[in-house]
Amino acid sequence: MKTAIVGLPMVGKTSLFTILTGVHESGRLGSMEVRQGVTRVPDPRVDALARIFEPPKITYASVEYLDFPAISKESLRDPSYLASLRVVDALAHVLRVFESDTVPHEKGSVDPVRDFEDLDTELILSDLVVVEKRMERLEKDRKKAKSPELDQEFALLERCKALLEGNQPLRSMDFAPDEEKRIRGFQFLSQKPVLVVLNLGEEDAPRLHEKEEAFRNGPFAGKKGTAVTAVCGKIEAELAELPPAEVADYLESYGLKESGLMRLITATYSLLGLMSFLTAGDTEVRAWTVEIGSTAPKAAGAIHSDFEKKFIRAEVVNWKNLVDLGGYPGVREKGLLRLEGKEYIVKDGDVLVIRHS
Repeated sequence: MKTAIVGLPMVGKTSLFTILTGVHESGRLGSMEVRQGVTRVPDPRVDALARIFEPPKITYASVEYLDFPAISKESLRDPSYLASLRVVDALAHVLRVFESDTVPHEKGSVDPVRDFEDLDTELILSDLVVVEKRMERLEKDRKKAKSPELDQEFALLERCKALLEGNQPLRSMDFAPDEEKRIRGFQFLSQKPVLVVLNLGEEDAPRLHEKEEAFRNGPFAGKKGTAVTAVCGKIEAELAELPPAEVADYLESYGLKESGLMRLITATYSLLGLMSFLTAGDTEVRAWTVEIGSTAPKAAGAIHSDFEKKFIRAEVVNWKNLVDLGGYPGVREKGLLRLEGKEYIVKDGDVLVIRHS
């Protein structure tokens, strides 16, 4: 799953990308180059299982982030820029909340809600161009021959056009499954889910959760396909330089329980509708990424395609029971390791052993 980090210049998005992925900037000024990096999804369940099984290999789930040059009218006319942006699964829109005398805001003042709406407008206008071009083509094709398929697509695009002309993103629109399938190929930008990342100043760090809630329940309340999280870029940069043993104390000095980046990664995972199930044994403890609501065979297919095709049963246990009882013998003795069939919906934190032919 790919998440694009976007925003205006000087909001701290590239710094956050570097802290998240460890990929550093190198001579990109003025170019439309998109940088890629992968970060692991923090998961204390994997850590706990690894302490029980002590395997030689531990594998966390991961999220791929792409650092995009600032979105603007010019960049959205660049074919390569547009092509790269269309294939991402979600947008992480970094909004500047911090004030700074040394780092001027390109619009003259700090206003995160204005910046969010301005970027959304650019995405909406880009989608409107695509819709209008396709509708022109459909008009010509419908005159040549009658086709229920073309009529249905035209009617759907008319709805999209009306919404976009009202300056509303397509993510706010409900699509039936067949409609979703029909428009998937357009890869509309304003349809992509958005994680709003509030980049706070150091002085706001002790009130990070309070600020986050104020925006979540205020200007972004009720916005479909939109989630909100807050970070303090300056603190995250300093955390990245500290040895692991000192991280907790440093966070505590600001009254924080966890780093903003951990929450950012987890929020991205959640926004994309993903969860993790686990496999655990003497050779490897691993988190596997599947969509929420996946069946046991679908989860088995994440491990290996043959496991889905030849699925028989899954042995299932909650990760905490497996940890608390010290491994598989303990959960078997207590009757907590159960057999599930093809209809079973895998839950976040399930540990699976797949039986297949």
